Amino acid sequence: MKDKTTRLFYILGAFFVANAILAEFIGVKVFSLEKTFGLLPLNFSMLGYKDLSFNLSAGVLIWPVVFIMTDIINEYFGIRGVRFLSFTAAALILYSFLTVYLATYLSPADFWIVRKTPHGSIDMQLAFNTVYGQGMWIIAGSLTAFLIGQLVDVTVFHFFKERTGNPKVWLRATGSTLVSQFIDSFVVLIIAFYFGAGWNIGLVLAIGVVNYMYKFFIAVVFTPLLYLIHYFVDIYLGKELAEKLMLEATNK
Repeated sequence: MKDKTTRLFYILGAFFVANAILAEFIGVKVFSLEKTFGLLPLNFSMLGYKDLSFNLSAGVLIWPVVFIMTDIINEYFGIRGVRFLSFTAAALILYSFLTVYLATYLSPADFWIVRKTPHGSIDMQLAFNTVYGQGMWIIAGSLTAFLIGQLVDVTVFHFFKERTGNPKVWLRATGSTLVSQFIDSFVVLIIAFYFGAGWNIGLVLAIGVVNYMYKFFIAVVFTPLLYLIHYFVDIYLGKELAEKLMLEATNK
């Protein structure tokens, strides 16, 4: 752990995995983007469906951070580093889902079931099972979309890097994120709601486009953050070590 390279990989990897797991669990909440900012829902039409607005999974708040971490890890540790952490994160997400799933079947203590609040009584067992008891189709869609998105991201990233070299970080990072997020947006919805819930494919695609519009905007807005993290990593490693890792990453 005295080696700077090892510490950097550990810190980036831990933050990457923690955010990936956290995004999965807060993703059960669907929020209104417009109402969050005190605005009325846009209620626009797309693909023949009316009254669409930006009702998004709360997971979208930190998924951009996951993809920024992917690009930073990609920059310094290459394809193998990203793949290792992606499969590690997927395994831990699955482990987390299975653990929580088993927890829903534990018999609750009598005193815990009902909790009185200023807004009325809450059945804690029902609330816990409702929030954490996600359907298997949603879990399957989420994990599949995560892995495909990560593998596409790392491939597109190196496609651009091989053609532009170390300059133009924004092109390979933002470009890879936009492509991977496009695929991620539709894969999870198609598996979870088209195959799992029997939704009309047109509705699934319309919601996918709405989700991607938000992700596209966030990916562009977060680009300066990528440069900021890159800057501090270079300071931490030192110019010589940073350039060495980036060169090695290109060949991995």
